[in-house]
Amino acid sequence: MTALAFLFLGLYTIALLYITIYCVMQFNLLYYYKRGRKTTPEMIMTEQEQPIPMAVAAANANQDITGFDSTVALADDDNEAYPFVTVQLPIYNEMYVIERLIDAVAEFDYPKDRYEIHILDDSTDETLDIVAAKVAEYKAKGYNIEQVTREVRQGFKAGALRDGMGVAKGEFMAIFDADFLPNKDFLLRTLPFFQDESVGVVQTRWEHINQDYSLITRLQALQLNVHFTVEQVGRMNGEYMLQFNGTAGVWRRKTIEEAGGWEADTLTEDLDLSIRAQLKGYKIRFLENVGSPAELPAEMNSFKSQQFRWMKGGAETAKKMLPTVWRSELNLDQKIHATSHLLASSVFVFVFAAGLFSVPLLFFLGDLIELGFSKNFFAYFLVGLLSIIAIYYVANIQSPANQEKNFGKAVFRFVVLFPLFLALSMGLSLHNTVAVLQGYRGKKSPFVRTPKFNIKSIKDSFKKQNYLSKKLTWTTIGEGVLALYFAAAVGGAFYIQNTTFIAFHLMLALGYGAIFFYSLRHLKV
Repeated sequence: MTALAFLFLGLYTIALLYITIYCVMQFNLLYYYKRGRKTTPEMIMTEQEQPIPMAVAAANANQDITGFDSTVALADDDNEAYPFVTVQLPIYNEMYVIERLIDAVAEFDYPKDRYEIHILDDSTDETLDIVAAKVAEYKAKGYNIEQVTREVRQGFKAGALRDGMGVAKGEFMAIFDADFLPNKDFLLRTLPFFQDESVGVVQTRWEHINQDYSLITRLQALQLNVHFTVEQVGRMNGEYMLQFNGTAGVWRRKTIEEAGGWEADTLTEDLDLSIRAQLKGYKIRFLENVGSPAELPAEMNSFKSQQFRWMKGGAETAKKMLPTVWRSELNLDQKIHATSHLLASSVFVFVFAAGLFSVPLLFFLGDLIELGFSKNFFAYFLVGLLSIIAIYYVANIQSPANQEKNFGKAVFRFVVLFPLFLALSMGLSLHNTVAVLQGYRGKKSPFVRTPKFNIKSIKDSFKKQNYLSKKLTWTTIGEGVLALYFAAAVGGAFYIQNTTFIAFHLMLALGYGAIFFYSLRHLKV
């Protein structure tokens, strides 16, 4: 029994240690984020400054523009001075949202003869006809727009982008997924940063059209706001590797070509190409003050499919690129942060393990205490939790991108939502662990897109729509079993009068139970 007690203690401690190290690495990004805020002057665009000349646009983007030449500001009638851009819209069965995306891109404040729109359409349903009609409509208005289809959907999104390069004329490639609604000034506010020849990618911050639709969308926004403030800006300020997020960004065509092009051997082709491009010496510029609105998954199974793709793809990219990163000429600090970045999805494996092993450990604690073990040992790991609280608070309350006028209301909402976010993250740990382990094992699976339903307000509904999942998975059943497992642990804690893990097990039971409940509720039956 003593051996088992120390075994579970060791396994639980290893899991906690990994999670804590990950959280401390994130806190280091918060340090660089805050330091950058102190050294970068605020530059705010006013409505009177429209239209935005190219050089002035950089200043309006709330970024350091050292080295930009204001003499290259473009005259409104000098169309040839505008670089030619290919706007790529890779889609697959997006009947509910593709029209609004095409409309948004067609409204860009940019000369019509200086950009082309390519809908890279791999659809197999009514989307094909919807796109064809929309293309005909805008061609009649003088737009350079094409529907690009392939006979075989080889390589999924990466393959579509790769094949689309063959017919693209642009010096720059702007990319948008179907669920985005880019603002009119998108190109004018991103392209100026390419005056720096070392910049290969410009990425904008995702905004959330339907953030207040449901608890699920609110919690997603809470998490994404961290990535699109503290993480991206922190990495940029610390001179670490960033990532292109697959959409709402612009690539220099030469950068894609020199980095080896789009490759379909991972589910996160965006992260893969980002790493390869930066190892070639190119920089990614992230614009926190330039938002690109997008629709969040409104139902649980779509959200889980997105998470699965991100987590598995992250593991695949880590397996593929980490050896190259460590053989590169990056300094040690950059290599360590790149490793933390690429291994980020793995934290769910250790969250899952910590939860799983904490239950038997609860019943062995009495034996361990008799042998001199102190429960205060676990207090050292609270540094990880405190780090995450600080990061999420800054990203969702203090960052200029997400600040609200009513500070008290914002703080109250954060206090309510953050524990629920932790519970949801814990509840996703089984699902995401399966994805990560498949990624490291090399098990291949298709690129499953995240369906969107044109959900913008509480009045909209995804019920009775196409694209809803109809399949009850073994993972979902496992989430229901784990909800019962941790609920039983809560009861067992009261029975043996040891509440050391009571809060942890309550959150795990709530998280797994919520994931299980919504996964069943949102099945199309």
